[in-house]
Amino acid sequence: MRSRQRMFAAVMRLLLKCLRLGRRRRFKLVRQVEQLWHYGHLCLRSLLYNSFTNGDVVLDSLFEPVYWLVDHVTRWFGVVFVALVIGLTSSIVAIVYICLLPLILQTYTPAWICWHLTYGHWNLIMIVFHYYMAITTSPGHPPQAKNDLTGVSICRKCIAPKPARTHHCSICNRCVLKMDHHCPWLNNCVGHYNHRYFFSFCLFMTMGCIYCSISGWEMFRDAYAAIERMKLLEKERLQVAANQTYYQTPPPTFSFRQRAFHKSVVYLWVLCSSVALALGALTLWHAALITRGETSIERHINRKERQRLQKKGKVFRNPYSYGSWDNWKVFLGVDVPRHWLTRVLLPSPHLPHGTGLSWDLPPCVTEQRAPLLTI
Repeated sequence: MRSRQRMFAAVMRLLLKCLRLGRRRRFKLVRQVEQLWHYGHLCLRSLLYNSFTNGDVVLDSLFEPVYWLVDHVTRWFGVVFVALVIGLTSSIVAIVYICLLPLILQTYTPAWICWHLTYGHWNLIMIVFHYYMAITTSPGHPPQAKNDLTGVSICRKCIAPKPARTHHCSICNRCVLKMDHHCPWLNNCVGHYNHRYFFSFCLFMTMGCIYCSISGWEMFRDAYAAIERMKLLEKERLQVAANQTYYQTPPPTFSFRQRAFHKSVVYLWVLCSSVALALGALTLWHAALITRGETSIERHINRKERQRLQKKGKVFRNPYSYGSWDNWKVFLGVDVPRHWLTRVLLPSPHLPHGTGLSWDLPPCVTEQRAPLLTI
């Protein structure tokens, strides 16, 4: 009896010892998993932590594949966009010369004929000149080698000197002096040396489209009404032809030349009006930026800087703005009054003020200001 009790007690002690050992091993395994989890979390935070991280940085990171796709598509389709601009502009010019100009010469008075010929050809010359210069002129790039430039930073992508107002273009894969934006319709960046050509092209193209829309309004109404009559007569002709033999079908009321003329006038007016609205809004936007003495990129930078200083009770002032009137003179390169004619109203390949590497006070600025640190 006693031997059975001893054996039962020994078995129970062994069972309890096994349970304690299994519990210790289980707790040890749980502690190891917790340690590995905390260690991995600490490593991940040490690699990704950034005190400047905010919602904008997270969104930019999430949309980085979209940005990459847009950059590469824009780079390859730039030639297509340029060909589209040339093709559409050439079609409008061809319609004006083939369809509208003979009608103007037959019906308008000599004074109106002189006005249309003078203004139309001047506007066309300005459009062609500024578009050609905008797509062929380099916007300007900073030197890759280190030199005596002062107050410059280093581009994180080019690993090269980055002067003030210079930004990196991900499409061109280069830094651009006084970069405004990359324009796919030019297949070129808009920067220090071709910013004036770009804006002048937008301005004169808008003026030309408005001129065509206003001048061709009456013709458009007549052409649209004629097209509606064509559709109605065509419908009636088909209804009559359905009840007659082939030899009794009446001939078409409008000839092919008349149809082409009316449709060309409608095409011209619709295209010019659409471009005038879209390009006119873009031109007004850039005019406002030029008035404030900033580019499209600098607008966002200055807005954030203005908000940051406002929280500290300070007032932000753009160091590159010399006043509305002087900003326009600096942008257009007007040093003397006659330059408004020779450099603004006539084609002029003159260079802008400065080299884009430093920003000294231009000679045409009338108001002297205290120098400020560049942003």
